[in-house]
Amino acid sequence: MKKADGFAAEKLYILPEYIEDDLHKHALLKEGYMSDIGYFPDATHHYRKRERGCPSHIMIYCSAGEGWIQLKHDDIIHIKPHTFFFLPAHTAHTYFADERNPWSIYWFHIKGDSISTLALELNLSRKPIAISYKEGSLFIQLFNQCYDFISHKPYSVEHHLHLTQTIRYLLSTIAMNTYQSHDTERKTAYIEEAILFMENHLHTSISLEEIAKKVQLSKQHLNHIFKEATGFPPIDYFLRLKIQRACQLLDLTALSIKEVASDIGFKDPYYFSRMFKKIIGQSPSDYRMTLKG
Repeated sequence: MKKADGFAAEKLYILPEYIEDDLHKHALLKEGYMSDIGYFPDATHHYRKRERGCPSHIMIYCSAGEGWIQLKHDDIIHIKPHTFFFLPAHTAHTYFADERNPWSIYWFHIKGDSISTLALELNLSRKPIAISYKEGSLFIQLFNQCYDFISHKPYSVEHHLHLTQTIRYLLSTIAMNTYQSHDTERKTAYIEEAILFMENHLHTSISLEEIAKKVQLSKQHLNHIFKEATGFPPIDYFLRLKIQRACQLLDLTALSIKEVASDIGFKDPYYFSRMFKKIIGQSPSDYRMTLKG
């Protein structure tokens, strides 16, 4: 039994048309105002299909459970808890709750081109976005505030101005945190690639310039993000990887210290011994004699 609303403990408010008419004429609100707001908990059988889209932009946050969404004739996307999505006005869409684990959703309908322009500029209207628990809590907090404002004084221009700014704040906060998350992921990928390159060259010497070229970053930027993540500049980290490998060879093989040094790219065994003691605190020979395990 598919249904659009009518769920136990739901919250729902739709702005009367005559108030919408007034807001649409207001110089500061005609480009963006909230027209509908709702919360559907445990929304079993929830289903909406709009062949021609909706006259409003729709913001939805899935706080629990699961659902599905399809824009135009694209693939159906599985929506999990802590997911936000933005549906531009007049865009064909279908969304519905999962049968076995129906979602709980908070949603806004927004009218006005400025909101869709903002969402587009912030890259929020392309696909659903996983957001953090903290952002989800902020969404719910601001939803409750907006619901109280619009349901108690729907005719208040001051309240509607505040609601519009709240929506803009919410969108920009989600976008900034998403950007920072993606930025962190990119940095992690660069660092992991650099470390893999080092591990594959423990038998030889490589320069910072070679590592930077491999990951396609400037030497300065690589040095900055690498030290920020690991506590060491890339070349210092590379040296520690070499010494770590030397420890393994000293523990597990009968190679001489000179052979160990050669295996990790040190031509001078005395220089190797100095570097080893500087990092480990013991000479290679003392380290080998130390009981372990």
